[in-house]
Amino acid sequence: MKQKERKFDALIGHLSDDLYRFAFWLCKNDALAKDLVQETYLRAWRALDSLKNEKAAKSWIFTILRREFARLFERKVPPISSLDDLDFDIEETKSIGPDDKMEIDIVRDAIMQLDKKYSEPLMLQVVGGFSCDEIAQQLAISKSAVMTQLFRARSKLQTVLTKESKIGKVI
Repeated sequence: MKQKERKFDALIGHLSDDLYRFAFWLCKNDALAKDLVQETYLRAWRALDSLKNEKAAKSWIFTILRREFARLFERKVPPISSLDDLDFDIEETKSIGPDDKMEIDIVRDAIMQLDKKYSEPLMLQVVGGFSCDEIAQQLAISKSAVMTQLFRARSKLQTVLTKESKIGKVI
């Protein structure tokens, strides 16, 4: 049992902040995000022996978290209406000024306008810090598809943000 605890802590114990940040991005609710992380750790603990490649532990646990979030929709519908309350780094945004907060809100709104096909890999990269290979594994698509989706997501995001800045100058 102690050996399993050491292995668990070494592989994924240090990822709690990253998991919470991603869970919060998904559900925009502090308590629910904490519950998702706890349930993710519980499922990971039970399935630790099924982890074949220890180098893929981060992707593996994020996949568990994404699936656990999806299970919420099977049990109940969470109160999700928009990504307005998304904080990329929750602690950092508590100390930023109003101008910076407004810029984050503008980017958040622009990301909301993207199709899930583009926003999900972008957020996995930006919020989760995953590589293209890890994103491809999590989304069960090829690395080249991830790279294409990330390129298009950034392009679409830039288009949306450019329109926003032109509207802001007119107003």
